[in-house]
Amino acid sequence: MAASNINRVVLTGNLTRDPELRSLQSGTSVCSLRIASNSRRKENGEWVDKPNYFSVTVWGAQGENCARFLSKGRPVCIDGRLDWREWQGQDGSKRESVEIVAESVQFLGGRDDAPGGGQGGGGQAYNNGFAPHSDVPADTSDFAPQPVGARNVPADDDIPF
Repeated sequence: MAASNINRVVLTGNLTRDPELRSLQSGTSVCSLRIASNSRRKENGEWVDKPNYFSVTVWGAQGENCARFLSKGRPVCIDGRLDWREWQGQDGSKRESVEIVAESVQFLGGRDDAPGGGQGGGGQAYNNGFAPHSDVPADTSDFAPQPVGARNVPADDDIPF
């Protein structure tokens, strides 16, 4: 039995520039994103953030939404695959790159959360690319304290077998 190959990338980071949207002759939309994601390592006994930069391609309606709603500095989560490309440069030299082809893009934070942008003025700091809050309110009723001895286990006669 042959082993399966898995090509999967999940990445969170911030956009380093505004999305660039273009259309192919066929009418298909293609959006290019550039993402910065920090990794941490210890240098001389202290933790240092090292930025890593990734090119991301988003196809179709999802790419159009990225161009419409995202801007430089906005945090995103990318789920996709790596794609290796090779071409010949204008000077005749062989060129190659590895990029991420997004299958889904999740917008993190709110529209006004981009550093230095938005309507609210000044930016907010991000912790490893994650926004400090979500656009969706959390339902915390599941975490309400229960009285001692209270259990949500059905009586034996309520079990359907």
